[in-house]
Amino acid sequence: MDPSLPRLPGAAWEAAGEIFALALRLGGTLTGEHGVGVLKRQWVADELGPAAHTLQRRRKEAFDPRGILDPGKCL
Repeated sequence: MDPSLPRLPGAAWEAAGEIFALALRLGGTLTGEHGVGVLKRQWVADELGPAAHTLQRRRKEAFDPRGILDPGKCL
């Protein structure tokens, strides 16, 4: 990746999607001990399912109602 680019190229997003989909098909996870940030946010609902994803979002909102902790992060 070229850090001078203003955003990730489409090919990087496509590759990430393929890697994350494979990880989930193999029974893995998108993340480990750290939360879900910018890159993985569009795939986290696929891993958690709708009910668990909603619960995670509600929990984050309960502890950080103004969105000041890790702004821009998903969970």
